[in-house]
Amino acid sequence: MAHRPTRRFRKAVLGSGAVLVLAGLNAPAALSFAHDQYHAYKIAQPGYQARYGSWQQVDIPEKYRTNAIHAALLHTGKVLIVAGSGNSQKHFDAGTFDTVLWDPAVNTFKKIATPVDFFCGGHAQLPDGRLLVAGGTARYEVLDGEVTRAGGGMRVKNENPEKALFLKKGTVFRSPAGVAYRSLFDVTVPRAGRGFDVTYFEDGGMKPWRTKVTAAEQRVFVEAVEPGPDSVTTESAQYEIEGLTGKDADNSYGLAERITMRKQDFQGIRAAYEFDALAEKYIRVDPMRKARWYPTLVGLGDGRVLAVSGLDDVGEILAGDTEIYDQRTGKWSKGPFRYFPTYPALFLTQGGKLFYPGANAGYGPADKGRAAGLWDLRKNTFKAVGGLTDYDATETAASLMLPPVQDQKVMILGGGGVGESKVSTARTAIVDLKEKTPVFRSGPDLPQGTRYLNSVIMPDDTVFTSGGSSDYRGRGDSNVLKAQTYHPKTGGFTAAAAPTVGRNYHSEALLLPDGRVATFGSDPLYADRANTRLGTFEQRMEVFTPAVLHRARGDRPVIGAGPGQVERGETVTYAVTGGGRVRTARLMRPSAVTHSTDVEQRSIALELRRSGGKISVTVPEDSTLVPPGWYMLFVTDADGVPSVAKWVEVG
Repeated sequence: MAHRPTRRFRKAVLGSGAVLVLAGLNAPAALSFAHDQYHAYKIAQPGYQARYGSWQQVDIPEKYRTNAIHAALLHTGKVLIVAGSGNSQKHFDAGTFDTVLWDPAVNTFKKIATPVDFFCGGHAQLPDGRLLVAGGTARYEVLDGEVTRAGGGMRVKNENPEKALFLKKGTVFRSPAGVAYRSLFDVTVPRAGRGFDVTYFEDGGMKPWRTKVTAAEQRVFVEAVEPGPDSVTTESAQYEIEGLTGKDADNSYGLAERITMRKQDFQGIRAAYEFDALAEKYIRVDPMRKARWYPTLVGLGDGRVLAVSGLDDVGEILAGDTEIYDQRTGKWSKGPFRYFPTYPALFLTQGGKLFYPGANAGYGPADKGRAAGLWDLRKNTFKAVGGLTDYDATETAASLMLPPVQDQKVMILGGGGVGESKVSTARTAIVDLKEKTPVFRSGPDLPQGTRYLNSVIMPDDTVFTSGGSSDYRGRGDSNVLKAQTYHPKTGGFTAAAAPTVGRNYHSEALLLPDGRVATFGSDPLYADRANTRLGTFEQRMEVFTPAVLHRARGDRPVIGAGPGQVERGETVTYAVTGGGRVRTARLMRPSAVTHSTDVEQRSIALELRRSGGKISVTVPEDSTLVPPGWYMLFVTDADGVPSVAKWVEVG
């Protein structure tokens, strides 16, 4: 049955028509108003929503509005929204770091004390349901032409094997020519290593042992005490550390190769914390071995977490240093050495290798670390995977393991050129990692070239994608106000209702336990088509309700009594009521997403048996398919209608 406009709506449109006649010169504005009124009416109709879904903005009290840089779903059903300084130099300088906890079930908010600047750090789900958050911002960038004091990295040496060396922020390093530089951060240099040298002679004798000391080293960023180019140096030199006396002065010094007036990039921190979802607070753990800004944290099959890439404590991209966090010990250990651009998308595959589809979110040269491939962590080998078109447009691309994870297929969607490139691509591609020689094959094109796209795995094995922009950070009013659903079974897209809020850089999307999708953030460079007015961070949140939930009209499957903890390989039983006949069961790992990068989300198909009002499901035994942690258990009926999730802990 067609829906007719109400009398009130017809009056509004007729009123707009009167404005059109009377306004004359303002005709375009009047037409636009009438069009918007009709569009709002159309998308609110049940028939439209049952076909395309719907969007609704979240009512956020002003005190809880924040710059959503990171978003993670916790096993309490709440969403941790992390801003840190929120890409605001003002907030950074003031030490104002922000985290908000949102409960989508009742739409309540809570401020969380934030100990350090997690802006542009990394995060991963831990086996016990806590969220590991590591890295962030030590210093904001200073652009070319804005640098007033020469700066660079200083390697601080300590040759004393008896004790570590601690230098406070502001410590002065003086060059042989007398030029003074001060450190911008506290730095602790471990004590030197001590060993023994011994010389052996041909007759079997030996020279007495001699103590050998290996200097310890730590880096710190320094800047010239005096402004201007006179403090620039391009030659290596040893620097005296002012304020030290006696043995400390004899055993400690600085080394620097160049100190320049060039652009000074963001600098990372080593700090690491676990967010306790039950206590709702950050808990400090041992810091990383390396400072990281823009790192990827990816969970492994044994519950440990690998930290990869990032800008270090002097603003240089890490050459390939990785490290592994073990929650059981709270310690970090050295990982395999492998270079990637910052925020690389790395997916845990069956057998334990990591697959890199080429998608990343920023820093790094165009000719290094961009090729897709499989990384064997044990052997530290990397096998390239070819076939990807627009291979030079993978920066700011979305990527994910297609559902279910047992199929071992990875998809990359959209992306753009390196850095501030205007290039964007509509390309999607899929690789089947079960093939003997995996190769990317083209998928369906997106509606247009899109960077910063967000893609979310749904309980019915589809992929919902939305937002993005066709130019760098939405330049030229280029936000893509479109959404679509990818269907792996048919290999095509279907249109979904268009979002009303544009999303580009620093935006996120994730699946909620009730089957809806929440979207956050966006950090446009400009606010107008002419690129003359600076943009402001988008603090509105919008939630998408899929069409299938509108069609269900409340008649959804309901998961009842059953275990909250399961083991891999175990078969467990749950009561299920409502909805049509249950067809599928999925374990879905909750998201931890930033910069279009979400390596946490995955959907695991469960072997399903039905008996009366109960279902029995079997969890796969392979921990590389089902890493330890908390999952959402969804069941979906024959009409594709999902239940609300039941949280289950997999040991």
